[in-house]
Amino acid sequence: MALTALEDFPRHPLTFGPSPVHPLPRLSAHLAAEGGGAQVWAKREDCSSGLAYGGNKTRKLEYLVPEALAQGADTLVSIGGHQSNHTRQVAAVAAHLGLGCVLVQENWVPDWTDPLSTQVGNILLSRVMGAEVRLDPAGFDIGFRDSWRQALEDVERRGGTPYAIPAGASDHRLGGLGFARWAHEVAQQEEELGVFFDTIVVCTVTGSTHAGMIAGFAALEEAGGRPRRVLGIDASATLDKTREQVGRIARSTAELIGVGRDLRDDEITVLEGWAGDVYGVPVQSTLDAIRLTGQLEGVVLDPVYEGKSMAGLIDLVRNGDIPRDSTVLYAHLGGQPALNAYASLFAETDRV
Repeated sequence: MALTALEDFPRHPLTFGPSPVHPLPRLSAHLAAEGGGAQVWAKREDCSSGLAYGGNKTRKLEYLVPEALAQGADTLVSIGGHQSNHTRQVAAVAAHLGLGCVLVQENWVPDWTDPLSTQVGNILLSRVMGAEVRLDPAGFDIGFRDSWRQALEDVERRGGTPYAIPAGASDHRLGGLGFARWAHEVAQQEEELGVFFDTIVVCTVTGSTHAGMIAGFAALEEAGGRPRRVLGIDASATLDKTREQVGRIARSTAELIGVGRDLRDDEITVLEGWAGDVYGVPVQSTLDAIRLTGQLEGVVLDPVYEGKSMAGLIDLVRNGDIPRDSTVLYAHLGGQPALNAYASLFAETDRV
């Protein structure tokens, strides 16, 4: 199926190619025994690239890199929390391209006081890859930040040429393109596998992963493809902001890739109930989902994003919101290095 107007945008390959898709048969059987029945598969962005364990942001950066290089940038400047998967991937891409990297790492999870949270996991990998890491006490917010603007100004003051990458590579004109392409990739894999995923489940916080999917599947539907649900599981605990940002990015991405119609409100679904009270702190359903998926499938999730979206998927299958005859694709976005900062939660084996 054609990639429509996506082909008009330059892309710098940073991934191995299509990320793998595979069934989760033991998890599906477990949920069926509890009254569910949907067949659950996973598409693995954590296996998507050779750069620092990959992840969903690497796919987004494929579309930002050409612009950065065309502008003559010598330094990538971005922002995230102490355990940001995004900033780790920006550091990896900068190293791969021979560019400098400045990362603002804010205290997005002040309620999680593990003393190693600024030393292990994602932030450790960013330092290994040579990024300049700036710790900042500011709390969580998906909007633009003064600390990030200051970092951009500092690079310029030193005589450098910065390229600004917002949190999650999301609130950027090109931020949704990577996962619009992902939707086309899914359609091609469906043809090869002889399966149709009527429901996609994805974690959403800064929004462009989810939004890009929405736009990409809308383009496929306009080209004659079958409709499907794309369910975003909120992990931000700032639901209204996330819903607004997902809708805005989805609509701007749809316009960029030539969908040719306004997106319907029912195409933009952000579900609450699994984020907990604050960003970055796992709740019991998060931990249960991590252990269940790990022990049944050997698939490792993180406690900030994937554990929460899998908790949502599990409950939606159990309660019938995802029907028994559904075939569900779980978008595994990576992020497992963050587990190191939450080691105290897994100090002992707890069998499900």
